[in-house]
Amino acid sequence: MLTVGDKFPQFKLKATVGIDNLDTAFADIDNDTYKGKWTLVFFYPKDFTFVCPTEIKGFADLNAQFADRDCQVLAASTDTEFVHLAWRRDHKDLRNLPFPMLADTAKRLSSALGILDEEEGVAKRATFLVDPDGVIRFAYVTDGSVGRNPQEVLRVLDALQTDELCPCNWNKGDEVLKAA
Repeated sequence: MLTVGDKFPQFKLKATVGIDNLDTAFADIDNDTYKGKWTLVFFYPKDFTFVCPTEIKGFADLNAQFADRDCQVLAASTDTEFVHLAWRRDHKDLRNLPFPMLADTAKRLSSALGILDEEEGVAKRATFLVDPDGVIRFAYVTDGSVGRNPQEVLRVLDALQTDELCPCNWNKGDEVLKAA
C-alpha cells in the first residue's frame, strides 16, 4: 500500500457530480483538476451498502470545513458512475453531495494505491490526505465493517497544515510543540 511520503498515483476517472440532468451529472477528474489544493480521497467498498453511506454523509457534513482549509473532498469506489448516480438518487442522505464520487471501474487507481481487495474485487475502506504537491501525507485503512471518523481526518488535516509538531489529541487552536 502507498503511504505517507509517496506520490499519489496519476489518474483520470469519470465522476458523478450531480443527479438532476444526465448532461451535467458526470465529469472527468484527474490529478490536475484540483491542482494546488489539498485533496482528501476516501475509498469505500460498494454502493448500496450500509456503512458506506454513513461515512459519505459524515464527510459531506464537514465538506465546508474541508473547503475552508483549501481541501477538495473526493469519494471513490470501483462502482461505475451510473451506479453512483442511481445510489445518489435512491438514498436521501446522498442526493445533495457537495463533492464528486469517482468511478474506479478499471480498478487502476485502487490497485496503484495498493488498496484493492483482491478477493472481493473492491477497494478497501481507505483514506488519503494529499498535499498540494501530490504527496500523500496521511493514509488510513479500516476493516470493511468499521466506519471512519471524518472529524478525525479533519483534525489531522489541521495538524498537517500547521507544519509544526502537534501532540496527541491536538486540535486546531491548541498549542503546538516547540523543539528545544
